[in-house]
Amino acid sequence: MTSGRLPIAGAELAGRPVDPAIVPHVVQGMGGVREVVWRNELGGLTFLLDEPERFVKWVPAGVPLDLDAEVARLRWAAPLTPVPTVLEAGADDEGSWLVTHPLAGRSAVDQRWVAEPLTAVRAIGAGLRALHDTLPVEDCPFDWTVEARVAAADAREGGPSAERAALGPPPPVDRLVVCHGDACAPNTLLADDGTWLAHVDLGALGVADRWADLAVATYSTIWNYGPGYEEPLLDAYGIAPDPVRTAFYRGLWDAT
Repeated sequence: MTSGRLPIAGAELAGRPVDPAIVPHVVQGMGGVREVVWRNELGGLTFLLDEPERFVKWVPAGVPLDLDAEVARLRWAAPLTPVPTVLEAGADDEGSWLVTHPLAGRSAVDQRWVAEPLTAVRAIGAGLRALHDTLPVEDCPFDWTVEARVAAADAREGGPSAERAALGPPPPVDRLVVCHGDACAPNTLLADDGTWLAHVDLGALGVADRWADLAVATYSTIWNYGPGYEEPLLDAYGIAPDPVRTAFYRGLWDAT
């Protein structure tokens, strides 16, 4: 690949971008690039490589996305729950990268599952419950509580924001779990039979109230499938709606 440009189809913001992607030099050196499978809002790209098949997540230098944090979380979680296996990680002047072994499933926003939204949201709910029930809070070294998230946002932005101040105090904790940290629909993988298979993108994984994940997971059903799928997700998880906690954690998500 001499030009370093790879045409890809996709959507606005996070998703498969519509414009050609510049393949970073380090990724070009890893082998043939089959496709670009994702672009996040910060310009990070995820590539699928051939021979052997691997995924490479790459982020440009200077963006507030810490792949070292994701490496640490993946390595901690991998013996306990289905997540990608880290093969390699590194950084240079252009950016940083994370190489993982591919998993067999398809994202919950693959066109197959967008066409079967009830199947997708039920798998997301079941997978989130499995994650929360499996990962041990007492052994988790990572913090995703309200206080930790607000402090990180304040440090990143040079001080508190009016939006975060307007949230007020958090509601009482329902149940502390090890949260995914970005439980949006694309980060659940489904097997071909429509069941939950694995989770990806665990860069913010940490201990928090389970509603920090549930509020975002249900939020994302609106973006990815349309209205009417929040309660089926909660039913699959095994919990009743909680409007107060949902509103607070969605506000925190938007503010941080």
